[in-house]
Amino acid sequence: MVAVFVVRLVDIQVVRAADFNAESLNKRAIELTVSAPRGEIVDENGVVLADSVTRYDITASPRNALPFKRTEKDGSTREISVFDAVSEIAALTGTKADDLLLDVTSDPASDWTMLVKAVDTDTFRAIRDLKIPWIYPQPRPHRTYPLGSVAGNLVGFVGTDGPQNGLEATSNSCLASTDGTSTYERGADGVRIPGSTVTTKEAVPGGTLQLTIDSDLQWYVQQAIAEQAISIGAESAMAGVVRVKDGHIMALADYPSVDPNNVNGTKTAFLGSRAFAYSFEPGSIMKAVTASMLINEGVASPTTRVTVPEFWVTPDGARIRDATYHGPMHWTLTGVLEQSSNVGMSMLGSRLPGSVRYDYLRKYGFGDTTPIHFQGEADGILAKHWNTQQNYDTTYGQGVSVTLVQMLSAFQGIANGGMRLPLTLVEGCTKPDGTVVDLPSTQGTRVVSEKAATTTVKALESVVTGGWLSSELSIPGYRIAAKTGTAEVALPTGGYGNDYIVSVAGIAPADNPQYVVIVTYVKPKIMKTSAAAAPTFHKIMAQVLKTYRVPPSKKSGPGYPTTW
Repeated sequence: MVAVFVVRLVDIQVVRAADFNAESLNKRAIELTVSAPRGEIVDENGVVLADSVTRYDITASPRNALPFKRTEKDGSTREISVFDAVSEIAALTGTKADDLLLDVTSDPASDWTMLVKAVDTDTFRAIRDLKIPWIYPQPRPHRTYPLGSVAGNLVGFVGTDGPQNGLEATSNSCLASTDGTSTYERGADGVRIPGSTVTTKEAVPGGTLQLTIDSDLQWYVQQAIAEQAISIGAESAMAGVVRVKDGHIMALADYPSVDPNNVNGTKTAFLGSRAFAYSFEPGSIMKAVTASMLINEGVASPTTRVTVPEFWVTPDGARIRDATYHGPMHWTLTGVLEQSSNVGMSMLGSRLPGSVRYDYLRKYGFGDTTPIHFQGEADGILAKHWNTQQNYDTTYGQGVSVTLVQMLSAFQGIANGGMRLPLTLVEGCTKPDGTVVDLPSTQGTRVVSEKAATTTVKALESVVTGGWLSSELSIPGYRIAAKTGTAEVALPTGGYGNDYIVSVAGIAPADNPQYVVIVTYVKPKIMKTSAAAAPTFHKIMAQVLKTYRVPPSKKSGPGYPTTW
């Protein structure tokens, strides 16, 4: 008998010792996922637009879910049943005790079940203080957006299945974290053994994504377009501010705009940024682009004369009409811009072949997405070959479809002396080890000469100094170059209906361009001309000049003649 026991003991402690030790460890060792926080999204000043806070999943071990004794504050001992325990958790978390009890009892042999997801720190502490031995809170990062809807159209949001929209999705390679793992040992009663936790894989947090957006200005622009959109009954609105010297987008607002903390409160069509995704015929703000081509090619100057009828049938059969009735007018190119004459711009624009103007439009960035490649970004519509009517319509912003960011890019090129820089929304990604990646391109495209661009800006000053919206667009102390636009909205069945898209695009100061502002309202019901956008443009441009302490203009503009 002694020999039998000795042989058995040697078999257990020597021959199969490793197998038994591994089996024992597997029964008492528990592996946990160690969540790493997702990276922050910050504005140009480091203000946090998106970050992660710790939330706790409350899990339980059904196999160990048994009644237990609890010592109360008065020193007495009370037995707590399983139902009593889940009822206490339900009261703290706003869940149903019967549902929690079902989770705990449906598979009694299981070692894990989820009770409540993502409770806040105060609730976690209250549950911890219940001292339920078979409850295991697991910390995990939870996405939050401290400024709510401010830049929500750009930041996007994270859902239960991961990044869903905006920069959260397109810059996920920067923001995504890598979870780690750790193990701990527990006793026969299921309670963690103190000091037994071992990290098996380090968690790596996500990087910090820095935007060019100024969150304060972004808030102001969002408020400004929302107030006017509601006042004029617009379907939607967009506005952008671009710094001329580097193409940085300082603000890019949409109305309506999503609050990432309450995604269900916004219609699906407005969860992203329509400034990137919505393409439209821009109308007369495109005349500034056409003017720059004409001046650059030497076929027109600000003082070039043209006799403009109210209605013009072109030699090849196109039909062009101005928005207001008038007799034959003697306008210069500057006057055509000031009076926003479709006929006058068509007559002057026809001095360049359509193929030449098409090439200019491509260099200005139309017909393609921006280097930002924002989620859902549209490339607009720019046909390579135009029919007879389109050949003229494109000179004044009909027959071509653009996005707001494309128009911002084109005006940045004009304001920057003809050198169009790639628009920038993300300055870079700083990884946890301090390395900076995803730096944007700064390679510009020469579209027109510096002289042609400067001359175009000076000609556009007449819209502010002598145009019909002069009082709305003028800002005391500053020379402003601007162009208004009222575009018809095409019907799905062809032709145009009674809806309009109204805009004002401008540059300031005209003598030293530093900022571009464009405001656009889609399908206003009360005011269907660019007069609807002028007050908002004035508010935003004035705020920009004040915020960045732009020095006033030192001398008056050239005062090109508008008539002859």
